[in-house]
Amino acid sequence: MKQTKILLPETDIPKQWYNVAADLKNPPAPSLGPDGKPLDGSAMSAIFADNIIEQEVSMQRWIDIPEPVREIYQQWRPTPMFRAHRLEEALGTPCKIYYKYEGISAAGSHKLTSAIAQAYYNKQAGITRLTTETGAGQWGSSLSLAGQMFGIDVRVYMVKVSFEQKPFRRSMMQTWGGEVIASPSNLTEAGRKILAADPNNQGSLGIAISEAVEEAASRADTKYALGSVLNHVLLHQTVIGLEAKKQFALVGDYPDMIFAPCGGGSNFGGAAFPFYADEAAGGKKVRLVAVEPTSCPSLTRGHYAYDFGDTEGLTPLMLQYTLGHDFMPPGIHAGGLRYHGASTLVSQMYHEKLIEAVAVPQVATFQAGVQFARTEGIIPAPESNHAIRACIDEALRCKETGEAKTLFFNLSGHGHFDMVSYDKYLNNQLEDYEYPQAEIDAALERLPKVKGA
Repeated sequence: MKQTKILLPETDIPKQWYNVAADLKNPPAPSLGPDGKPLDGSAMSAIFADNIIEQEVSMQRWIDIPEPVREIYQQWRPTPMFRAHRLEEALGTPCKIYYKYEGISAAGSHKLTSAIAQAYYNKQAGITRLTTETGAGQWGSSLSLAGQMFGIDVRVYMVKVSFEQKPFRRSMMQTWGGEVIASPSNLTEAGRKILAADPNNQGSLGIAISEAVEEAASRADTKYALGSVLNHVLLHQTVIGLEAKKQFALVGDYPDMIFAPCGGGSNFGGAAFPFYADEAAGGKKVRLVAVEPTSCPSLTRGHYAYDFGDTEGLTPLMLQYTLGHDFMPPGIHAGGLRYHGASTLVSQMYHEKLIEAVAVPQVATFQAGVQFARTEGIIPAPESNHAIRACIDEALRCKETGEAKTLFFNLSGHGHFDMVSYDKYLNNQLEDYEYPQAEIDAALERLPKVKGA
């Protein structure tokens, strides 16, 4: 029999996270305050615990994973890697295709990996309450569960369009004790301001972040937890790529190209950064491809500039590829990718041509997801379909050229709570949406003016 599953024992759960910042030739650009001056870590203390801030600004290559965190990771990590034999056969490609399946976590995606770490560090800091945002609901579900494990109350501001599209994600968060609020809401000044301007506003991750940050900054017992974008979140997710490297070693293989969905960057950074570590150490160069939707193309059509991480400008200014902090993405079904900017680390690596990016349309991603489900059996999350689409496209290119590449993608979560989206696709009710350049240009014109940047 051909080997399909590539499994690691629990003893192979990584003992350290990998910090890609240590291997970049240029140090990451500092966050800036409203006056355009660099901020130190203490400026973030209003919304983050000090031990989280230490990780955010660290330049240390390897950071130990606390044993209590590794013990909880044992419930689902190491996640399995699969050789996609049936997909390869269906495509008729000479490529070998591998994927790592993060959907086996209790919350159904890779997001739980950082949620457990963040809940642990906040518990150690004496925090009893967390606020956060969520798009598709994967991060909100993960933090609700992690909060329950460490005795921390969690309030989730869920993007309104996803709140309405994905009612069972909401129920999932509530089952684990999370309080779920449709964003924009009347609970915060930011939400009230946005609703006053547009009572039917469908929300965005930028708006939900504004609400969660505002509330965290106003209460001494509350801190904020972010599911992507920031350095410490991408750091936690590197267990994905670190495990994958061990799994490739078990079968004597190594990828030529890696694909992962990219909204804020946690999924992509988690899968790709550990392979960049090999290149930085003089090893094999791997093509690392971030895949985003054509409706929210921050890397492929955005501008490299300092911008806020939220709609209302409550966060520090970060150097990133951005579509503008007040960019309002359409209500596509890959809710986790509906964000105006990309991680500072991902943005820097793209700017320095260390990684690649491609944008794919919505209908084509669902076509790929259905083809994958019909060959490999797993129904992927809409976000994951973006990586599958790009991987299939490369496998078909290789079919034409005869190249026999090894392709790897991160299957970041299952689509069991996204069946309304699949139902619309199967009934020809989904549409592609390519964001108009004029609207992108207008949003970029409203970027904050930063002296000297």
